[in-house]
Amino acid sequence: MSGAADAARDALTGLTHIPWPGGVIDEAALRAALHTDGYDVWKWSDPADAEYQPHHHDLDECIWLLAGEMAFGALGQTVRLGPGDRLLLPKGTVHTARPGAGGATYLVGERRR
Repeated sequence: MSGAADAARDALTGLTHIPWPGGVIDEAALRAALHTDGYDVWKWSDPADAEYQPHHHDLDECIWLLAGEMAFGALGQTVRLGPGDRLLLPKGTVHTARPGAGGATYLVGERRR
């Protein structure tokens, strides 16, 4: 998908996918970046059979994938994350989530109040 198509999809779903530019994934550096951006951060892992039904959050969230794969859905569209990819979820965005076949480990950032 082109960058313009990605941006159009993101505008419709409320999900913003920021692809990893490549290089080493440094968990401590990603955690520090989230803190600097105003998020409280914790690490989470899901097994391959986890599935999050449609739900929303009361605060903005940021997911930063450390390992595995994760698919997020909103308004009939799916955004797939790989290692290093970041997803911004504005508060109130109804979405689903499902890890890939090998599960997923990621940092969750929740916007500070």
